[in-house]
Formats: sequence, C-alpha cells, structure tokens
Amino acid sequence: MTQAQPNNPLHGITLKQILNELLEHYGWEELGALIDIRSFNHEPSLKSSLKFLRKTPWAREKVEELYLEMIAAS
Repeated sequence: MTQAQPNNPLHGITLKQILNELLEHYGWEELGALIDIRSFNHEPSLKSSLKFLRKTPWAREKVEELYLEMIAAS
C-alpha cells in the first residue's frame, strides 16, 4: 500500500536520481566543494558515492538539502 506524501518534495525520487541531477548541475568538483565527503573529492564515482550515502545518514541529508535548494532556485 502506498500513501501520497504531498508535503514531502523528495517522495518518489531515488537517491540515484538526486545524485545524477546534482552532478549534471554542479559536476564532481563543485559538488565536492559544497559537500566535503571523500567519495565526491577523491576518485569520485556514482557507485561509490551511492554506497556511501546509503550508509551515512548525515551525508545523505546534506545531499538531499542541496538538491532541494537547487530545485527551489530553478
């Protein structure tokens, strides 16, 4: 059973989609400057970044916050 979440702008958007859109908008270098995590700054890859973000709640929150700021500004 799925429920609508009208107050959750991230509902239905996967972490992979979020990261891909951030990469398209910022690129690895700027993304690493905005959110200082190793998987963005040292040999970045989508796979390693997703693995880290799925295991690290504080980093995922930062990525989600940046995504929400990006879509609000556009």
